Amino acid sequence: MSNKEKYNSIFMSVFSVDESALNEEFTFAAVEAWDSLTHLTLVSELEDGFDVILDTEDILHFGGYCNGMKILEKNGVSFEE
Repeated sequence: MSNKEKYNSIFMSVFSVDESALNEEFTFAAVEAWDSLTHLTLVSELEDGFDVILDTEDILHFGGYCNGMKILEKNGVSFEE
């Protein structure tokens, strides 16, 4: 499984959405189900799935699907195939 597939799988599991919903518009402000609890669940699942620990600043700014990939890349996760 590629990192992108793993990333998408975590988002689909946490938010109960199809992969087709995951795009630049999938953000904290636009997704009704993205509340503080799902945010923490998402961060926890991503940290476990990619064996990283996000700093507080990254967690606070992890507000969207695309931005999340940038944050993980900053932490050494590559999304290039």
